[in-house]
Amino acid sequence: MALIDVLIDELRDMYSAENQLVKALPKLAKGAKDATLKEGFKKHLEETKGQVVRLREVFELIGKKPTGKHCGGMEGVIGEGAEALEEDADDASFDSGLIGAALRTEHYEIAGYHACIGMAKVLGLNDVVTLLRESLDEEVNCAKEIQAASKVIFKNATMEEEEDKDSKPASQKKASEKTSERKSKEDEKKAAPDVKNSKPAKKGTPPVATEDE
Repeated sequence: MALIDVLIDELRDMYSAENQLVKALPKLAKGAKDATLKEGFKKHLEETKGQVVRLREVFELIGKKPTGKHCGGMEGVIGEGAEALEEDADDASFDSGLIGAALRTEHYEIAGYHACIGMAKVLGLNDVVTLLRESLDEEVNCAKEIQAASKVIFKNATMEEEEDKDSKPASQKKASEKTSERKSKEDEKKAAPDVKNSKPAKKGTPPVATEDE
């Protein structure tokens, strides 16, 4: 597969991701308790609409249609945001869950735009690079604004009285919680053989080169 084809595939993935966010962000804005966080979601919704338009411009430049691929990764991240909206928690603790979901969303997009920009640069598609960088800058700034808002929200969350979720009887857990807990145990079990004898790399220790390298 030629690099241009890989780029087109990645751009279509981003186009799907941004369109999904256009529908998801209003729900986050409506659910957020903190005024700053709520306004941040509303602001990024407008930016996201502009990013969709910008990606259409990118596809016009390369002579391809933007549709053709559904972004499963963004669908999963948005699903985590939907779960956060269903949590029964005090205001700041509730918003803390939204912040986690929102930051995962932003960093997913940031990674995608970085990859697309890198490929476009190699292919000499300078106009495409310019458009994509505008969207990347918006995503980076959005992540910074969410992190700034999180400082106050996290601090307030520590002062809220909240029930210990681990102590809640299994009979009171929602079906989704039970399913998530079961899958978490399955994830751990599957990874256990590979993780068993592993240790975190020490800071400053270079990775060991393999024969393939």
